[in-house]
Amino acid sequence: MTIDGHIAQITTPTERETRVERIFDAPRTDVWRALTDPALLVRWWGPHGTTTRIDRWEAVAGTDWRVVVTSGGVKQGFRGSFREVVAPERLVRSFEWEGMPGHVAVETMTLEELGPRTRLVVVGLFHTTAERDGMLNSGMERGTNDSYERLDEVLSSLAA
Repeated sequence: MTIDGHIAQITTPTERETRVERIFDAPRTDVWRALTDPALLVRWWGPHGTTTRIDRWEAVAGTDWRVVVTSGGVKQGFRGSFREVVAPERLVRSFEWEGMPGHVAVETMTLEELGPRTRLVVVGLFHTTAERDGMLNSGMERGTNDSYERLDEVLSSLAA
């Protein structure tokens, strides 16, 4: 499969997984920094038109995180814990939308260096197919692509 680098490719490799792949025109260390530095994260997490606030975020295995995204006055919280952090190549965390408590996915992010570019692959593992499909039907594709467009802007600013 050819990845054009501008649209996240979202697939369902198993009954309980999502797989998101995207290539960024930035070195792996910059992509890692944007994924783990709270000062950068607030600049790109969430669809266009949203603002993001970090309540807790320290990308260290065993620590909890919480992010609040606001759109049109509506706040949505997301939380989890970091399970594995191997800079700059692998990040594993739990992920839960507070609007549906108890439905916790495990996300494994891998960053592959492609010369001056980086391939980011995020595999989400859900408890059930219904939970996976609920995530897919929640606007995941639009939200992911919007966030990654915003991430492109952050990465460009780091290169400048």
